Amino acid sequence: MATTNINVSKEQVQANQPKESIPDPCVVVIFGASGDLTKRKLLPALYHLEQANLLPENFVVVGVARRDLSATFAPDMKDGILKGGGVEESEAKLGKFIDRVKYFQTEFDNDEGYEKLKQFLGDIDAKFGTKANRLFYLAVAPEYFADITQRLGKHGMTGNEGDGWVRVIIEKPFGTDLESAKKLNSEINSVLHENQIFRIDHYLGKETVQNILVFRFGNGIFEPIWNRNYIDSVQITAAESIGIEGRGPFYEAAGALRDVLQNHVMEVLSFVAMEPPDNFESAAVRVEKLKVWKAIEPIPVENTARGQYGPGNVDGQDVKGYRQEDRVNPESQMETYAAMKLEIENWRWAGVPFYIRAGKRLKTRVTEVVITFKRPPLHIFQGSAGAEQLEPNVLTLRIQPDDGIRLKFGAKLPGPTTNIAQVNMNFSYADAFGKSSANGYERLLLDAMLGDGTLFAEREGVETTWALMTPILEAWKQQKMDFPNYAAGSWGPKEAEELLERDGRSWHV
Repeated sequence: MATTNINVSKEQVQANQPKESIPDPCVVVIFGASGDLTKRKLLPALYHLEQANLLPENFVVVGVARRDLSATFAPDMKDGILKGGGVEESEAKLGKFIDRVKYFQTEFDNDEGYEKLKQFLGDIDAKFGTKANRLFYLAVAPEYFADITQRLGKHGMTGNEGDGWVRVIIEKPFGTDLESAKKLNSEINSVLHENQIFRIDHYLGKETVQNILVFRFGNGIFEPIWNRNYIDSVQITAAESIGIEGRGPFYEAAGALRDVLQNHVMEVLSFVAMEPPDNFESAAVRVEKLKVWKAIEPIPVENTARGQYGPGNVDGQDVKGYRQEDRVNPESQMETYAAMKLEIENWRWAGVPFYIRAGKRLKTRVTEVVITFKRPPLHIFQGSAGAEQLEPNVLTLRIQPDDGIRLKFGAKLPGPTTNIAQVNMNFSYADAFGKSSANGYERLLLDAMLGDGTLFAEREGVETTWALMTPILEAWKQQKMDFPNYAAGSWGPKEAEELLERDGRSWHV
């Protein structure tokens, strides 16, 4: 199949770089700072913002955890920036940035510790001019979300007591079902206003996810055909070749639906399916996303499939099955693969099926959106060589890896006869803009400091997606499955293939 590449000059990229807003002076306080997320993702992302001159001059990072890491925290974070951020040790700004990385030790349930933390942050305000502005990042286990938030309120650190602003970033999962999500939201909202809460989904920090909106609404040639009149079906795949990476207890409580479909995939779906917002302010975008989720019909369990990987071969390596993983029940009924068919009952999408899936230990790592268009109503090339193999036009939005966009269409082969071949038109982010060491948290951290919630989940949206998924989880709980039902290194269980085959379709990868 022929391929045509689309390139963008560096001059074009530089000419189109906007002048970004710079946040107010502030302190970023990371609870759970001894965890892997802080070193591998958060500190490299903050330093990338520093490199881009997007952090305020008066800026400090404070790590909070239970162990005494006062002597090693800043050097350890520097190591994370060097190894994970594509940064050279000679970088001119690195030393000054690390000088503003501090550490505070306390137990998360120790009231005296919160009082001391409050004083510690006040001293930082006095020394560094951070003006009592706080961004608290809860990089902790979900069971601590409500308790930490309420203790911050109890000890006068939620922004209602002074002149500075206070915002709180909460990592997923936002509950494990509808009831727990409502309970968590109520507990957090009892202390914080909704506009202070930033429920983070790192998928929305990915450039290629954000580009879905630009691709649709920033180009006059795509939006007119982005509807049921021209589109046959939509597929969203979030496939991983890795297993559970030693996270047995977490995955035994979560599974593929809770871990990926309810949040990451539903967020991507909303960007694909939403109506044009009035503007790209947070409130307008959230309204349109919510409309999409509310228009999804209740999902019959017959329109779902689930699986659990057994032993197999991935990338030439023999790997064990899920039930043989560390700290996993040898008779576990937890799914490592989930797929379903959705119907969006609105004017734009009525009759267009959306197929979504996510899984571990699949054949390859890929996250993408595949839009399949309807065939032309008249086939005037009958008898031409290749006409019988002419496939529908397919638009693929690749989120990871090899980020980019591919359009498949038919073209005439050179020669005196009308022979047809399928060709691809490719756009590659790396080729057009160069490779980036950014990890996706840069945009989300910057937006939170600026108070822009556009790329964050809000309460009603979280509860709406849980309302769709909870009945499926309850139905699955009542059905014992004969697991494992797919081999590691395959594309998942046969039930997922059958989900599309009965509609006369198949998965694209």
